[in-house]
Amino acid sequence: MKKLDKIYTAKPAITLLTRLRKIIAKLPDATETVSWGHPTFQFGDKTFAVFEQYKGEFGLALKVEKELQSVFLKDPVFYLTPYIGKQGWITRRMEAAPVNWQEVREMVRGSYRYITLKEPTQPTKSRSK
Repeated sequence: MKKLDKIYTAKPAITLLTRLRKIIAKLPDATETVSWGHPTFQFGDKTFAVFEQYKGEFGLALKVEKELQSVFLKDPVFYLTPYIGKQGWITRRMEAAPVNWQEVREMVRGSYRYITLKEPTQPTKSRSK
């Protein structure tokens, strides 16, 4: 596996990432890899979530339907994901306010379903962390 940036191995990132990994572990054939130093979660070769730090703030980037982006972006806890936002990505701030983990769970599941239904692909055979 590619090398994870060390910011993801210290608090507060490790605390947030541990909870996120528990949510994603329940999704069939979801795997974790590293992309650009960020923990990246995929189904097959399709990414559905990325935990990242942008401008000093941790966030969770998720794929959503483009039609829903504007709905999420009305809430200040979300912003358009840099570089890939135009492709239907939003980022949820993970430090700005207390994290509603039920909301995060539902959003992760939604992004996963969107990727698995929209982009037919074969799941990978092994799960790495």
